[in-house]
Amino acid sequence: MTTTVHIGCGAGFANDRPDAALALANDLAGRDGRRFLFFELLAERTLAEAQLRRLNDAQSGYALRLFDFLEPVLETCLDAGIAIVTNGGAANPTAAATRLRQQLQGTGHASARIACVLGDDLLNSDIDLQQWLPAQLDGEVVSVNVYSGADGIVQALDQGADIVLCGRVADPSLAVGPLRHAFGWQADDWERIAQATAVGHLLECCTQVSGGYFAHPGLKDVPDLANVGCPIASVTADGRITIGKAAGTGGCVTERTVKEQLLYEVHDPASYLTPDVIMDLSQVHVRQIATDQVAVEGVRGKPQPTHLKGLVGLRGKWFAEAEISYAGPGAVVRAALARDILLQRCARLAPQLTPWIDVIGVASLFNDVSGQWLQQRLAQAVDCQDVRLRISFLDRDKALLERLLLDAESLYTNGPAGGGGVRRHIGESLGTASFLIERTAVRQQLEWF
Repeated sequence: MTTTVHIGCGAGFANDRPDAALALANDLAGRDGRRFLFFELLAERTLAEAQLRRLNDAQSGYALRLFDFLEPVLETCLDAGIAIVTNGGAANPTAAATRLRQQLQGTGHASARIACVLGDDLLNSDIDLQQWLPAQLDGEVVSVNVYSGADGIVQALDQGADIVLCGRVADPSLAVGPLRHAFGWQADDWERIAQATAVGHLLECCTQVSGGYFAHPGLKDVPDLANVGCPIASVTADGRITIGKAAGTGGCVTERTVKEQLLYEVHDPASYLTPDVIMDLSQVHVRQIATDQVAVEGVRGKPQPTHLKGLVGLRGKWFAEAEISYAGPGAVVRAALARDILLQRCARLAPQLTPWIDVIGVASLFNDVSGQWLQQRLAQAVDCQDVRLRISFLDRDKALLERLLLDAESLYTNGPAGGGGVRRHIGESLGTASFLIERTAVRQQLEWF
């Protein structure tokens, strides 16, 4: 029986840094025991975007940068027997597997086993979705996926997979699967599955737990953040967890970084719902045991939920935005005048729309759709002499939005003095809606390449 498993996360979202994973793979390759590397590459809207690409090209639909992450580490991992698991298959794991198989042909790893975990994509399944989907959906349905658990990953690894390409499995399940496989933990051993889920939750955002998202100069200083290292969890057969990071990298793993990540996106620390288990973090104890080594104890588990979360991707709207800069003396009052002009122009040209207007440098992140926060800040603003006005719209009428963007650009000559650096952009807006579905209605399957 394996006594210690080392599992690392090489990406926390679709546009993370591929080069950071190479140091992770090299570190794992030098360790004893079973080793696994996973890439978490999906968010809610990236999955809908992947479905759109698949509609346009049957050989597309996996994570756009999947191979940017796989290619640098592939040889190291396969040489060292480090299994790779990722949800980067997104809307089309089999297309990704086909491409990967082609790339491996003629190499020393042509016999590597590639498994696809399928079953999360319900759009063209034989499931009667009407009984599960929301009654009112604002847009054309382009994707229906369910957050499934670790069962398919366990099955693939049990059957000898070197690389496991998944669709929308839940983020923590990317660690639960390898740990269940390596230790032989049963799916209903709720304490162990909760401990594995805690590992996945701590690693799933990658360098957030090793200092990246944690950093705040003067309050929470982090060394060498430009080279922040990917995290590694070392887990024993009795469920003891130690969080560290790749050797020779920047960042830090401390009690504070681990505590912040433990609570990240957790709706209820005593009852965190995942497909594999309901995790209870209310009694967790976090303890620094060495430099960049933190022990996590006290995770508890309850039986898995009876329902799984589903996600619908919706199309049909367009997002449009335009920006213009004002600088020098009186920049703020000129930007405020430009705002007033745009509000009047929009009321005339598209009275049915409510534009969102920011003055970056005065009010943007804290702004609101009615502009009340911006109005307050403009009344109090000092003349910072460097601001940028931004206006945005969301609507189904693309032609109308294009006209409104051109009208915003007309501020060059029709607006306050000194405006410049106009940027216009319009793109398809993908919406999402969630739903619940009984887990018994969903079945994972494997396909081998």
